[in-house]
Amino acid sequence: QVAIKKMVLQEEMCEELAVNEIAVMRDNRNPNIVTYLDSYLVGAEVWLAMEFMDSGTLCDVLRAVYLEEGQIGAVCRE
Repeated sequence: QVAIKKMVLQEEMCEELAVNEIAVMRDNRNPNIVTYLDSYLVGAEVWLAMEFMDSGTLCDVLRAVYLEEGQIGAVCRE
């Protein structure tokens, strides 16, 4: 299983952001960050294939859990 992030390329700025995100994910491997697998141009979208994490997005997790300041610091440090 993989996760696919779809990015619409409507403006020049979106293209630059997509290229930067791909470069950062490709060049920076870390066991605490989902693994980038590949990217594909599909019509006017860039699809990023990434490791699938069945807990949802980081935003989903952070909305469901209350973290104390020290816990937030530990997460950011990692």
